[in-house]
Amino acid sequence: MGVPFRIVLYAPSQVAADRAAAAAFQRIKQLNDIMTDYDSDSELSRLSRTSGQEQAVPVSPDLWVVLERAQALAQSSHGAFDVTVGPYVNLWRYARTQGKLPDPARLAKARLAVGYTKMHLDPAHHTVKLLVPDMRLDLGGIAKGYGVDQALKTLGRLGVASALVSGGGDIGVSGPPPGAAGWRIELPPLDASNAPPARFVVLSQAGISTSGDLFQRLEINGIRYSHIVDPRTGVGLTDHSLVTVIASDDFMADGLTKVMSVLNPKDALAFLARTPRAAARIVRKPGDKIEVYESKGFHKFYER
Repeated sequence: MGVPFRIVLYAPSQVAADRAAAAAFQRIKQLNDIMTDYDSDSELSRLSRTSGQEQAVPVSPDLWVVLERAQALAQSSHGAFDVTVGPYVNLWRYARTQGKLPDPARLAKARLAVGYTKMHLDPAHHTVKLLVPDMRLDLGGIAKGYGVDQALKTLGRLGVASALVSGGGDIGVSGPPPGAAGWRIELPPLDASNAPPARFVVLSQAGISTSGDLFQRLEINGIRYSHIVDPRTGVGLTDHSLVTVIASDDFMADGLTKVMSVLNPKDALAFLARTPRAAARIVRKPGDKIEVYESKGFHKFYER
């Protein structure tokens, strides 16, 4: 999935710990083989190659779960989240290597192949049909969260009740470490002068995801473009932000951070308010002033 995964766990013995960790990493590898768009032979890449061919393609149970959740999030956010964004993402990946903005003509052409309404899911048969040519699915905004949760479930089935799994900006935790109220997790500060300092949250049986332009970005003529692309425009976000979502699982938190990054803060918090068991923090610097927004209830996770 393009990021390193890490597992921290408590087990009664080294043998039990090694066995559980190996199984969890194997589960992550299995999901990566299905959902990565970096491998031309992954199930996701093979599905993308059927675009525009009027094929209803049966997909594996894991890919179905992720695509079904992705489409539900796309519909409820009116396209602020959209896994058909792959053609845009490819242009921006190349742009970062070249140090220049994507060609407007190529962005316009890519726009013809982007849009969640151009992907049809059949829940009765678990098939997917990509309706127009040159579509490319990109699950970078949601698959890592699913992978984190699945690794935790694997650990739980093997008797590990206290664990943390991280993959990039996504973290999931089960029960707290021995003698602790929960897992102590840092919220990174925005890399800007006068930004609020790092803070810590304490979590148990939860997922936390942070998205922003801290590490992946393109700067042109003083404008900072995030690797997060607005699916509605095809342009990288420019508000210089870090969005953190805490939810009941990391699958939910991962997708929500992308929606809340794309929407303006007022609309983002209104959207989150309709999502049960989720809280968010937004730190952004769209101009010269740093702005901080928190949803109702986020404060209860802060370390006391």
